[in-house]
Amino acid sequence: MLNIFKKKVKKVSLVAPVKGETVELSQVPDKVFASGMMGKGIAFNFETSEIVAPCEGKITMIPESLHAFGITANNGAEILIHIGLDTVNLKGEGFAKLVEVGSHVKAGEPIIKVDREAILAKGYNLVTMLLVTNSDDFTVEIKKIDKVEAGQSEVVTVEK
Repeated sequence: MLNIFKKKVKKVSLVAPVKGETVELSQVPDKVFASGMMGKGIAFNFETSEIVAPCEGKITMIPESLHAFGITANNGAEILIHIGLDTVNLKGEGFAKLVEVGSHVKAGEPIIKVDREAILAKGYNLVTMLLVTNSDDFTVEIKKIDKVEAGQSEVVTVEK
């Protein structure tokens, strides 16, 4: 079928991938994230064990270490959810993958489950970043909100 009648998506709202409190990216205790080098976005200190999709889209990346995932939104925005600082060193311990790369997901759908207590007990910081890695190609607006609900609270809009 021809796609001439299919409307192009220009603006996508991103919801919080966790329940908790927001942290300005500049306040994340990691220079790479705080500087915006990885893209514009927002961070969270979270209270629960599930990390959910921030928007409808396709899961494009879940590393073997399970500490992050990538999703491409319907407008082409490339979103990275990075769970914690230096958690790549856990090599997947404390993380469980709930979907496969290539899956089409809806906003709020659980992607990664985290054993918070085990990871925190090992001394890791679980501040979690939501980044638009190709933010130079979009207008990215970060919402001013303190407390968020996973899969519900709109935290970022990304417009082509």
